[in-house]
Amino acid sequence: MLALAATGRYKIYAPDMRGFGDSETLPVDATRGVRDFSDDLASLAWERGLASFHLFGWSLGGNIVMQYAIDYPETLRSLTLQAPGSPFGFGGTKGQEGSLTCPDAAGSGGGMINPDFVKRLARGDRGSEQASPRTVMNAFYFKPPLRAAPDREEIYLTSILSTRVIPGNYPGDIIPSPNWPNFAPGARGVVNTVSPKYMNQGTLANIRPKPPILWLRGTDDQIISDMSLSDIGFLGQVGIVPGWPGAKVYPPQPMVSQTRLVLDNYRANGGQYREVILAKCGHSPHIEKQGEVLEIFTKFVDASQ
Repeated sequence: MLALAATGRYKIYAPDMRGFGDSETLPVDATRGVRDFSDDLASLAWERGLASFHLFGWSLGGNIVMQYAIDYPETLRSLTLQAPGSPFGFGGTKGQEGSLTCPDAAGSGGGMINPDFVKRLARGDRGSEQASPRTVMNAFYFKPPLRAAPDREEIYLTSILSTRVIPGNYPGDIIPSPNWPNFAPGARGVVNTVSPKYMNQGTLANIRPKPPILWLRGTDDQIISDMSLSDIGFLGQVGIVPGWPGAKVYPPQPMVSQTRLVLDNYRANGGQYREVILAKCGHSPHIEKQGEVLEIFTKFVDASQ
């Protein structure tokens, strides 16, 4: 954001999601998928008088901007997806087409989040223990051994710690399930919004008009991949989560392949997209490969005016 603004060619808006940063904390209705956040973006655009603009979403933000494109496509000049979650949700699906592993989407939602991490987040832990926000950031968001400069790392950590760990926001309520791994998503909270029980963004392929799409991702993303270290199916397969029922019942979720299927359908329906894969890069290309991302993104935006 700062590098883009420094060019003097763009006006940048970087909204905090509800319950994060400086935004107010409002209940998150997970049964709407990520539509609460999409509608928040629409309200902001209306308030600022933004009739058309370019939209960039990273990780969960990628799902939010996909939903915005589904809901409000006429306002977009372009759409950039950086390491987005699968259009078919996070956890609980199998196959490129995103079929549910079981009817209640067991293994997705708030139960995926390590309870120790949640406690550390709630108390503002700035330490370096195994489940601390700092360690999670450095181990999973970047490709090790990359570390941000010390002052920048503290800024990133402060941002993470601004997440409101309260009922209805983060991570979300959990309900028991008879299906492995014996938890299912509740109806409130951020992490539950991306459960496939509530979110399916395959209709992105059908929107009109169709803004050009740029899809950016790193080769070594440990969070969003076809073998994600955050996916219950993969963790069961490698023995970290016990009781795995096997690949026929609950395989690792092919997150990248699912995104590609939807974008290929988008292209087949008359849209255009470009996939850019950055070598030796993790989940945060705009930090890890900032120069490359800045060049790729600005060329894409300038061609999409």
